[in-house]
Order: sequence, then structure tokens, then C-alpha cells
Amino acid sequence: MKIFSLTKKEILAAMGAFLIAGAALSVGGATVNKAVTAASTVRDIPIYSVETEEKKVAISFDAAWGNEQTSELLDILEQYNVKATFFLVGQWVDNYPDSVKEIAAKGHDVENHSDTHAHLPELSLEGMKTEIVNCNEKIRALTGKCPTLFRPPYGDYNNDVVGTVKDLDMYCIQWDVDSLDWKDLSAADITQRVTSKLQNGSIVLLHNGAKNTPEALPSIIEGIKAQGYELVPISELVPKGTYQTDHEGRMNIVSSEN
Repeated sequence: MKIFSLTKKEILAAMGAFLIAGAALSVGGATVNKAVTAASTVRDIPIYSVETEEKKVAISFDAAWGNEQTSELLDILEQYNVKATFFLVGQWVDNYPDSVKEIAAKGHDVENHSDTHAHLPELSLEGMKTEIVNCNEKIRALTGKCPTLFRPPYGDYNNDVVGTVKDLDMYCIQWDVDSLDWKDLSAADITQRVTSKLQNGSIVLLHNGAKNTPEALPSIIEGIKAQGYELVPISELVPKGTYQTDHEGRMNIVSSEN
């Protein structure tokens, strides 16, 4: 007769398997397995980049805090005849209304970065909606145009955030090229990070208040153009229509709007 001796680890593993099996109980004829249900939840991913055969990329700036460099950045963009996308926090809009108007007057996208730069996944659905709608209204009051793009503060999102943005008929936008300019990298390092990571449909993240971004911006633009890319605002990069995003957040159009 063979005697099998189980270790403590094996006993705990066996008990775990028994408990999982017990979770799949028949309730009124329906089998419920919470472990399987949780694992099967599909994550709704924002747009990090756009699937396109055209050599087009977009530069974006997040504006949440200071305003010392905004005019300089706008002058550089104008010098190179480049249109970009600015994601503005509502509180920033309150503090710098003239800059908001200047960004819009120069033909750049003026878009939504929440009202108070909150961590949206920590809010209720109503709280998320309020953050987005309040910022939309502030921008509309100054520019006459309601934003159609939203970037979650800190890049922080969950399915409820993405769903709320879609319910408001807006696009939830992230980025696939991170300059890390907010870490006060040198202008050369910022430029290298951006120009080495581009692909068709890329979205570049910069900030209006980062120390070395104005110095880096000319070489970023020149480096992007040298690779044969056209610079467009995100509103022109993102096609209109029914779309899906893959596991990397790359946007693919399912059916386009005519």
C-alpha cells in the first residue's frame, strides 16, 4: 500500500480548488462562477494612436498649472506653421482666459483635461461627468466651440471614465510618445525621446509648463518633418466614425462617416 503525504502548501492548494469549484453553484438553474466572470471583463481602452497609412502625427500639450511658456510655444508653432492640440484644465482656463483665446485664435485644438485635474476613477459616474462638462462649458464660453477630445488627468482611467467620455460624444485621448519633459530632461533628450519613437498616427505628449520644452520644440518639429511626417492637430488625425481600439490603444475605424 502506498501512502501519500501532502505538504501544507499542497493542502492549501487543494482547498483553494475546492472553494473555486464551490463558487460555481447552480442557483435557480443558473451557474454562477465569480472568478470566471471577473476574468472575462473587457477593458475599454482610450485612443493612444491612430491606425493610418498616412505619415501624420500630432503634437499635444497638457496645461494644468503655470502659464509662463505658453506664448513662447505658440510663437514657435506659428513660426513653423504647425497646428497642435492643447488639453486645458478648467481651473487653468479660469486663471488664464486670454491664453485660451490666443490658443484658439491661432487655430490650435482647444480641448478638455478635466475641470480640477482630479483622479477620475476615484469619482462617481456623476462626478466624472461634472469634471468633463464643467471644463467643456468654460472653454465654450471663451472660444465659442465645445471640445470633442478629452484627456484624463495623470493618464488615469477605467471603463467608467472611457464610457462617460463616449456618452458625452467625445473621444478619450492618451498618447503613444511620451516626451517626459515634465521631468526637466534636457532639450536634446526630450527631442531624442520624441523623434525616435514615432510611427504613423502617433500622438506626442508635451506640457506647456515644462522647463526645457520651448528649447526642445524647434528641434522636435524639425526632426519630425525630417522623417517625412506631416504635423496635424489630433482633431484631424482622429477619423470620424465607429471605431475600436486594440490592446495597445491603437484606433481602428470600423465604419467611417461620409
